[in-house]
Amino acid sequence: MPITLCHIDEIPDAGARGFSLAQGKVFAVKNRQELFIYLNRCPHLGIPLEWEPHDFLDAEGRYIRCANHGAFFLPESGECIQGPCLGDSLWSIDYELVNGMITIAEEELPALPAPV
Repeated sequence: MPITLCHIDEIPDAGARGFSLAQGKVFAVKNRQELFIYLNRCPHLGIPLEWEPHDFLDAEGRYIRCANHGAFFLPESGECIQGPCLGDSLWSIDYELVNGMITIAEEELPALPAPV
């Protein structure tokens, strides 16, 4: 079942936007007219990347940054290039643009943990 995130124009150029879904948190990054979507989970400890809403990029807007550990990730691949998870990558999520709306398949997201 497709999940609609937002219209592509709602994400600033060279910017990012986070989304809270029932299945977990994701974020989208627009970089050089390209769009990338990732699970909002640092590979180091599995915690969200940002402290402030939609604050996923470094000061120059070049890299995705984990506010908790200072790790830096390439926007185009999600690969960690600096920090405690060096060489690991963010969980990439495929998407489709339908009339400018960004949609993802629910199957692209990891399964929720079983209730305790």
